[in-house]
Amino acid sequence: MGNVREKVILGSFIHSTNRDTVELLKNALVLIDTDGKVIDLIESSEPGYSSALKKSKSSNSLYEISSHQYIIPGFTDLHIHAPQWPQLGKALDVPLEVWLQKYTFPLEAKYCDENFAKMVYSDLVSTLLKSGTTTAVYYGTIHKEANRILADICLNKGQRAVIGKVVMDNPEECPDYYRDISTQSALEGTSDFLNYVKNHSKNIDNRVDAAVTPRFIPSCTDEVLQELGKLAKVHSAYVQTHCSESDWEHNYVINRCGKSDTEALMDYGLLNRSTILAHANFISENDMELIKEEGAGIAHCPLSNFFFSDAVFPLRRALEKGLRVGLGTDIAGGPSSSIFDSARSAIVSARALENGVDPNISRDQRGVGDSRIGFSDAFYLATKGGAEVLDIPTGSFEKGKYFDALLIDTQIDNAKISIHEEVDNEQDVIQKMVMLATRSNIVKTWVSGISV
Repeated sequence: MGNVREKVILGSFIHSTNRDTVELLKNALVLIDTDGKVIDLIESSEPGYSSALKKSKSSNSLYEISSHQYIIPGFTDLHIHAPQWPQLGKALDVPLEVWLQKYTFPLEAKYCDENFAKMVYSDLVSTLLKSGTTTAVYYGTIHKEANRILADICLNKGQRAVIGKVVMDNPEECPDYYRDISTQSALEGTSDFLNYVKNHSKNIDNRVDAAVTPRFIPSCTDEVLQELGKLAKVHSAYVQTHCSESDWEHNYVINRCGKSDTEALMDYGLLNRSTILAHANFISENDMELIKEEGAGIAHCPLSNFFFSDAVFPLRRALEKGLRVGLGTDIAGGPSSSIFDSARSAIVSARALENGVDPNISRDQRGVGDSRIGFSDAFYLATKGGAEVLDIPTGSFEKGKYFDALLIDTQIDNAKISIHEEVDNEQDVIQKMVMLATRSNIVKTWVSGISV
């Protein structure tokens, strides 16, 4: 992790202040304070630009980027299964139940080995930072020490993170070799981890937070869900869980609880402003209203939904209702660690929902009308939308936001993004950034103004 904080940066900035608008600000100045927050963003046409530029040059505090480079806000990934990192790209051609029982749970059980946890998590966090994920929301495992190791690594490498000790205490749905030994041990493990992160000597700026994390309702007993709701309230903690992800899960909860995931989570005290609901593909209109009323956020995971969820999340409808939504890679259910890929997949899945996919159904009957989203939506979800789900002041270059940012170079060998000013307007540049940029184009990552 670097230790020099940028003070003034000169160059082209791209950011979104709302889901309808993405701005490209050429030759702008961003001023950063000693806490890593944006003091001001000054466009070249504004009064005070020349004096601010002159002052930064004379004080040797100016960092200037090239004309073929652009700075965008860092990404927020709202849904990552950290222990599944070694599984990325594997077994995506099997049913979800097989994927979990044969591959996923045996892998997650290995994190009782602390050396294994250190090796995997160090590689994961480093890779995600290089991929542009400045804020990550992680599911850990059931293991006490492994979760602590993940928190330590995030703090040492400078990544913002929300991390949860996964709770799985239901013997009917969890394998014998991988579950909490009792409801009490699950609760104690959660409480201990919440306190560990809160009291961590290196977590002075609260860059890393802890979340109450029932994996999903099927993996948990009613008792543990009720008590986790109480813990979340006492600690004012984030809550993260899967919600109405697939046909099986959605219907399991209805059969067991007599209500939807959303309604059940509400009754357990697990649905509030600090809740992150992963997937939510099968939520009803009533569920949407309840989610909006409580202020919970949704981690939209378009790529993994294609593989395992049997549905497309009604993203545009959720956004138009005013729900808070961001993107998740869902490592390893989604075979990419890049939010760029999630943004692209969000556009594609929304188009698939609108147009339908079955050629045997007539065009006027297949698909769900008015479901597509635009490039500005995708960019917003990847940056400010995800940050707003967490209520973290990042995701744009507005005053008071942390300068979490990515330096995109369009002229990198083997990853060139051809920008032609003769034919490409500002919105064209933004669209190319969303559709064409890869990890290779990210040459620098900042968190709170510090290169990490």
